[in-house]
Amino acid sequence: MTTFWSLYVTVLSLGTIFALTWLLLSTRRGQRADQTEETVGHSFDGIEEYDNPLPKWWFMLFVGTIVFALGYLVLYPGLGNWKGLLPGYAYLDNDKQTAFANGQTGWTGVHEWEKEMARSDAKFGPIFAKYAAMPIADVAKDPQALKMGGRLFASNCSVCHGSDAKGAYGFPNLTGVGWRWGGEPETIKTTIMGGRHAMMPAWVDVIGEQGVADVASFVLTNFHHRQLPEGAKADPVAGQKIFAGNCVACHGPEGKGTPAMGAPNLTNPGAFIYGSSFAQLQQTIRHGRQGQMPAQAQLQGNDKVHLLAAYVYSLSHGDNKPAE
Repeated sequence: MTTFWSLYVTVLSLGTIFALTWLLLSTRRGQRADQTEETVGHSFDGIEEYDNPLPKWWFMLFVGTIVFALGYLVLYPGLGNWKGLLPGYAYLDNDKQTAFANGQTGWTGVHEWEKEMARSDAKFGPIFAKYAAMPIADVAKDPQALKMGGRLFASNCSVCHGSDAKGAYGFPNLTGVGWRWGGEPETIKTTIMGGRHAMMPAWVDVIGEQGVADVASFVLTNFHHRQLPEGAKADPVAGQKIFAGNCVACHGPEGKGTPAMGAPNLTNPGAFIYGSSFAQLQQTIRHGRQGQMPAQAQLQGNDKVHLLAAYVYSLSHGDNKPAE
């Protein structure tokens, strides 16, 4: 903030407080000291108001708010570039004299958050580090680690995957075995750390609307062994030819998918997170899918992601797997 705007905010804030103080004292001075039976001369629906002063406690309440405001502005930033006199905000850690991330001093909401995070890391960091040194499969068997991982999941992952981790429309079920990028412990960690971006292209401009319907009918009847809806104008045989010429590169000739590319196993109905009905299959083939799993490396760090990976791995392995 420039000096001009800093002075502008300071003068405006203090000027308002002092003006209110003058108004309060001046109106108090003009009031009578004793009680009276006289009224102010106004009548509202037959109700009149006595010309008596405000109760003393009411006046003192106003004075208290002014004192509080001045005290607050002395301790906390609120007057332009003034940093406040609140102690303990010169460094993130007074013992090590570590500077705050922005290199500034004084209390701010961000500095308060940084200090809370530093205290948390000092308390829980060794615990996270202990589990980070263990293989994910072993961490997935530790009850305390699973409780910690479950809390991390509830705070960061449940908004998309659900509190029971069974997913929702567009978000995969983490309790099953249909891992399109692979469900091995380290692969799960890699997914959480770096995120994933779906790359299912739109095919309608390549194979046309009839081709979209034919491929959807082939997937539905050949991989899912289901009947086409009555009246559907689609040819599974023609769809098989289109599939062989365009889709096998990612999904394979048997539709088993390619984890290295994130191509799902088309023989597993659970892999269709956008639905597996004839209409939904056509929509996916027609327009493609570009879902994105955000990376958590910068938000959570390696140690917390290690715990998250162990918790997620446990959802489809062992006693922590949710009941169907």
